Amino acid sequence: MLSQTFPGRGGLPRHRPLCPHHPRRCRAVSTGASYRNPVVPGFHPDPSVCRVGADYYLVCSSFEYFPGVPLLHSRDLVTWRQIGNILDRPGQLELPADTEASRGIFAPTLRHHDGRFWLVTTNVSLGRHLIVTAPEPTGPWSDPVYFDLPHVDPSLAWDDDGTCWLTTSGVDAYRIDPDGGRVLEGPIPLWSGTGGQYPEAPHLYRIDGWWYLLLSEGGTHTGHAVSVARSRSPRGPFTPAPANPILTHRGTDLPVQATGHGDLVQALDGSWWLVLLGIRARGQWPPYHALGRETFLAPVRWVDGWPVVDPVREVTPAPPGSAPAGATPAGPDTFHDDFDATVLAPEWISPRSRPDDCWSLTARPGWLTLHAVGATLDLAGATIVALRQRYHDSRTSVRVDPGTGVAGLTIRIDEAHHYDLEVRAGIVRVIGRAGPFRQVFATHAVPDGPLVLTIATRTHDLYPPTVTSAADLAARTAPRGVRAAGCDMVTFEVAGPAGPVVLAELDGRYLSTEVAAGFTGRVVGMYVTGGSAAFDWFTHRPAAAPH
Repeated sequence: MLSQTFPGRGGLPRHRPLCPHHPRRCRAVSTGASYRNPVVPGFHPDPSVCRVGADYYLVCSSFEYFPGVPLLHSRDLVTWRQIGNILDRPGQLELPADTEASRGIFAPTLRHHDGRFWLVTTNVSLGRHLIVTAPEPTGPWSDPVYFDLPHVDPSLAWDDDGTCWLTTSGVDAYRIDPDGGRVLEGPIPLWSGTGGQYPEAPHLYRIDGWWYLLLSEGGTHTGHAVSVARSRSPRGPFTPAPANPILTHRGTDLPVQATGHGDLVQALDGSWWLVLLGIRARGQWPPYHALGRETFLAPVRWVDGWPVVDPVREVTPAPPGSAPAGATPAGPDTFHDDFDATVLAPEWISPRSRPDDCWSLTARPGWLTLHAVGATLDLAGATIVALRQRYHDSRTSVRVDPGTGVAGLTIRIDEAHHYDLEVRAGIVRVIGRAGPFRQVFATHAVPDGPLVLTIATRTHDLYPPTVTSAADLAARTAPRGVRAAGCDMVTFEVAGPAGPVVLAELDGRYLSTEVAAGFTGRVVGMYVTGGSAAFDWFTHRPAAAPH
């Protein structure tokens, strides 16, 4: 039985159950008979899901970041834990030094077939599709088998006779040999949606004797939509659903927007679900979104042989008896790493590469030591170890011993859009880069030795810029630096003997997708651009708005 082939809307696929895993928790969001979206917060776009027994596995796009393709596990579709990254060695993930931001790995699909896990994706920087396999989700994952075909968003499906179909945006299908890297037939045009631009993210499913083709169209911003068609054959012809698109938030005032790029999964209890991407914009008109495209979950009903999806809510009622309805209630996570392990946690990512000689957990036990490779965060190649920002209102702190190096905490979209809290030679500086502009916003003297740096974001109490002169600033009970409005405000602090010293507050719009463009979202992390520095611990947590 195949993970993407279902015996019926009320039946249960027969899969080999796996032993339960105990990875660190990514997000716990259920509250009674409802659950909270997004189920995977922060920059986790283009989700794909499969179920094996009672276990669910989910992957997302990773673009220019290494390691690539985060792999998450759940028992209820709501509480997800990252258990690894599928492309975790340079031989699997080639990201040249000149890889542009938002290139690299696009839109993976995860499936389980014939006792193996299959991951297909596109390395846009190479212009090639690739397939890797593993006997277990924790690996080991194979070296890639490449397919030189056009377009992006590849997906895999198998017929009952073992025929493997690869679909791509467009939408086309190819009959392939997935082990040998051979195209046996194709392209076969299938169906390009209802007329929206960029038909993409196609997935084929065998359900009740029908082949359902799910795709997205309209582009991956506010025009995004999910549509479906079906046929008795994977070759077509496909008949569109009578009520396409089956999901879109375009033209609405719903807080979740850009809904699309969905993947269907049937739960162990027989219920059906759609994982999909969406955005949560903030700020005054026009709104901006900074966390990137996140992973959401929506229940699916079947009406007259067609899937029906209701609008995606931040708090969604779970159908009685369904997997999410039985999820364990829990609050938002605090991510903390004290660097006592011998390997980096799977949540840590770095732009393009992370050479073994640029970091160490053993040079100073209990600390993460970073060594500079590049001399500036404005160019590719700098040593950065970062985490996806998960919360609109957040506090991220790190204890760093800069020694004689240049190091700090950065919050970034890419090399042209980042804010840095940097320490060098006894001075802490707040530095901003937005497009062609770079500015030092604040400085503060600190003693030698370890110190605690904090970057906080908040979406409450935003207001238009009011500081127009030094005298105006001095007359206000305001931090040094700049205060402004946007999707959020980004605050920079250093710990002092009498408490935290706030150095500056900067407009978060410059670190949003609407300004920076691209397909990723914010990350926040540690960096070194001169010499070496050691980091004792790192914490990223939600910061509740005042009541």
